Amino acid sequence: MSLLLFAFLSAMAQVDDWNKNRMGRLDKPVFVYNNWSAYDELSDNIPLNEDLAMKELEHVVRLKKLGVQVDYYLMDAFWFDVNGGYREWRPDCWPEGPKRWLDACKREGLKPGLWFSTNLLRISEENTMKVIPEWKESVSEDGTTLCLFRGGYLRHLMQTLQMYADMGVKLFKFDFAYFDAATPDAKSTMLPIDIEEQNKNAFISALKEFRYKNPDVVIIGYNGFGGDMENTVTPFRKTVDLRWLEIFDTMYCGDPRLSDVPMMNFWRSQDVYSDHMTFQYLFNGVPGWRIDNCAFMIGTTGTCYNRALNAWKGMMILMMARGGWLNVCHGNIDLLSDDDARWMAKVQRLYMNVQQYGHISAFGSIPGRALPYGYMASAEGGNLYTVVNASQEKAKVILPEAAGAGRVLFTDNGFSPVLTGNVVELGPEQMAVIGYGKFNSQGYDLGVEKDIVIPSDIQKVEVDIQKINSHTLQARFVPSQGKTVRVLFQQRDEHGKAFRSWGGAPPAGIKMDHFFQIEAKQGKRSLPIRKSHDKMIWCGLSWAVAEVPAESLKAGRPLEISCATVDGNSDHCLLEVYEIEYR
Repeated sequence: MSLLLFAFLSAMAQVDDWNKNRMGRLDKPVFVYNNWSAYDELSDNIPLNEDLAMKELEHVVRLKKLGVQVDYYLMDAFWFDVNGGYREWRPDCWPEGPKRWLDACKREGLKPGLWFSTNLLRISEENTMKVIPEWKESVSEDGTTLCLFRGGYLRHLMQTLQMYADMGVKLFKFDFAYFDAATPDAKSTMLPIDIEEQNKNAFISALKEFRYKNPDVVIIGYNGFGGDMENTVTPFRKTVDLRWLEIFDTMYCGDPRLSDVPMMNFWRSQDVYSDHMTFQYLFNGVPGWRIDNCAFMIGTTGTCYNRALNAWKGMMILMMARGGWLNVCHGNIDLLSDDDARWMAKVQRLYMNVQQYGHISAFGSIPGRALPYGYMASAEGGNLYTVVNASQEKAKVILPEAAGAGRVLFTDNGFSPVLTGNVVELGPEQMAVIGYGKFNSQGYDLGVEKDIVIPSDIQKVEVDIQKINSHTLQARFVPSQGKTVRVLFQQRDEHGKAFRSWGGAPPAGIKMDHFFQIEAKQGKRSLPIRKSHDKMIWCGLSWAVAEVPAESLKAGRPLEISCATVDGNSDHCLLEVYEIEYR
């Protein structure tokens, strides 16, 4: 299957040049700063206001002075007054409207962008758009969405876009599209499939006309335009209508969330999610350069799981290695130091050059299958590989078309990848960047991801697993001396498919270690464990991984591991135990 997938993705990549000439307004890769996750009004309660937006702009300017390329500043959701039909800004947060921000963007050479809901009225309990007179005849039967082919909403929206384009806005993000929206008369006289088609056709026609009048704007599509984004276990299927490429420069493939691949390195499992979605969109025929993987979020809000700068370097490299021309950095850019900015600029120079002038393709297994995969950038004079081993064992990965000597340019802390010819051996959960030809140079070295530590050795332990009750499994064995014990636990349904539990988002959510409880004992002594799933996670989680440190274990004594799930049935749960060594 891996070879077939590689062949398919390679064939899809061969049409990229044709697509570049045929569609889209981007003539080169760009870098966008999006302030979402510096604030968060959906998975947290941190509001967007002028002070926050301007503070982040000051840091964008700082980073630019240090060599970071930033082309656009995108103002994400909730800048608008819910009473103003997207033509007025929240007066409590923006006393003068957008003027100060727009003027600063112009002064600093940044192209401003704005977020719009495509046709959803009730975005959250606190942010429900009020129906203005011009929209009244477009309201759907249930009052939550707006029909795009009846009434005046779409015409008014296009006029609003033009108003902002005339003010200098150059990027428009469309989110929350619902093409089943129908007025009461339309719903009573039309088939659902015809309603969906008429909504799509109306929206495509309107945006085509808007683009004709404004050839320099960039338009990007987010939620509602296709894709299976809820998990990484659903088989790939055709869900993306490629007509969207006629109006969108790029299409996103899902907000960063946790994959269903259990990993000790929490943030690496999140990387796997964005890789899986990128592979899914390639399967759907979306050219790689037009996929916005939306993977890079730093910040201190619930939407990015309060990750701050944890493992941000690997996240950034993967975001760019996937090959999309819309490279987006979300969140608290103020967290980045001057040294961080210089490193970011170096990564940009490397990857944005191969994005534009090279050829990027995917290889290996589908990421959600917990096997190795990666991206190959072929450029004049050399190849650049970005590889991930998503398994719980050491793996030797063949790098397609690699020739001559190679060099490891970036990897995680701990185990050092072993490179022999065109084969690299990676530790469990490990990522690496490897250069050949002109990329085999010290000048391209990107250092080490210090926040992810890969074990030097790992061995699966065959243990006797007992069902204690309908929600609890227990394993018992005598651990080896000097070894750390890693426990992997996942809830699955009767068909073997992982499913998620949800505890809600911050600040009132329930942490996921309530839903997945892992305990370790030797005799009556409870042992400390290391875990990373003790977080409120808006996207839910299907697994937990924990480690019992070697220094906590007493040699020769049986270790008892208990794993309990609130929502799963222990008849179907997965429990695996590994012994590992860190050096």
